Amino acid sequence: MLNTDVDLKTREARQNSLLERIFQLQRHGTTVKMEVIAGCTTFVTMCYVIFVIPEMLSAAGMDRGALFVATCIISAISCMVMGLYANWPVGLAPGMGLNAFFAYAVVQGMGYAWEQAMGAVFWGGIGFMLLSIFRVREWIVGSIPQGLRIGITAGIGLFLALIGLKSAGIVVANPDTIVGLGDITGFAQVMASLSLFLILALSYRKMKSAVLVSIAIITIIALVTGQVQFTGVVSMPPSISPVFARLDIMGALTPDMIGVIVAFMFVNLFDTTGTLIAVGDKAGLADENGKMENMSKAMVTDGCASWIGAVVGAPTVTTYVESASGVAVGGRTGLTAVVIGLLFLLCLFLSPLAGMVPGYATAGALLYVAVLMAGSLGTVDWGDLTEAGPVMITTIMMPLSFSIANGIALGFIAYPVIKLLAGRVNEVSISVWALAIMFVLKFVVFGI
Repeated sequence: MLNTDVDLKTREARQNSLLERIFQLQRHGTTVKMEVIAGCTTFVTMCYVIFVIPEMLSAAGMDRGALFVATCIISAISCMVMGLYANWPVGLAPGMGLNAFFAYAVVQGMGYAWEQAMGAVFWGGIGFMLLSIFRVREWIVGSIPQGLRIGITAGIGLFLALIGLKSAGIVVANPDTIVGLGDITGFAQVMASLSLFLILALSYRKMKSAVLVSIAIITIIALVTGQVQFTGVVSMPPSISPVFARLDIMGALTPDMIGVIVAFMFVNLFDTTGTLIAVGDKAGLADENGKMENMSKAMVTDGCASWIGAVVGAPTVTTYVESASGVAVGGRTGLTAVVIGLLFLLCLFLSPLAGMVPGYATAGALLYVAVLMAGSLGTVDWGDLTEAGPVMITTIMMPLSFSIANGIALGFIAYPVIKLLAGRVNEVSISVWALAIMFVLKFVVFGI
């Protein structure tokens, strides 16, 4: 018995040593336990994609069962590569906004076959990858003034808040006032509020797994009250063949598809770049000069994931803002991303169990992260209106336009124009001017 205990401790020591070498846990001030908790937390806040994406893309005529498998597989691969190669604690999966554009605008609206639209995603992903490999994206990130970086972080926080409030039914559409207050006495709304209250209280008490505990408690309450039905634990995954490698690569190379390809590339570029900046800042990956550790590797990873997702059958892969929830509970290294990836693989067989987590159970997590990210506004120099103005434009336009990319674009346009009119044009770099002009062209020429 003694030898068995010694062997077990020896194996654990070797495993910890291997993880330390790969992820440099001590240098990042984290532990295996904290990383696993962070990975589980991020996964629970974003696992809804394995149900929403298939439902969304089925509107384009694609097989729903195959989409479920494709979503799980590409999410798992992307997360694990991000963790092992870039050592970043972020999760990747097919993006909600881009896939809505794919299904409802390109296929249903413009009338293209989904195979041809998938080819456009492929070419947009190739362009996105090349921008990442040749460090054009890194140049873009390095060109962002500190004020706009703050605006991006806070804006994504407000964007998350809107998503959380909308998914919980606390904020609803209103034809007279655009948005309005929903029925806050409903079960879902009460549970979403309780979820947030639990997270804030437990976090104040220094509980690292506050988000995960809150989600578990709300899910159990939903089960006990009959709001969620227990549908089993294990099921075999369906075939992926109806969507795997069915893209029409050459069919997408037509003049009228150029705008679609550019749209996929540009929107993904600024969505993921903004998310990486915000999550990287929260994870403490920026040095004293604001340079992000392994940013180029993180960009190459999500750049490659974009076109690989088109091949697998689940476009377009992007870095998820929900990653901030895992960072908030201590995720600092790629081990967090690897855990997320493994859980996505597990979902291939445990989809009924994963599907029992209701949306209102994760709404509180999104609102909690919004609180943390909006805190960056405290560092803005509000006395300098040439800095404060662009910050607020960036921050408020993300949730109001329901687009991270649009918020970044409008902030970049406002920053040099305001500086110019205020007689402080010398504070604007050539790269910022170049990006501002590019964003103007984005709206005027491409209308996106």
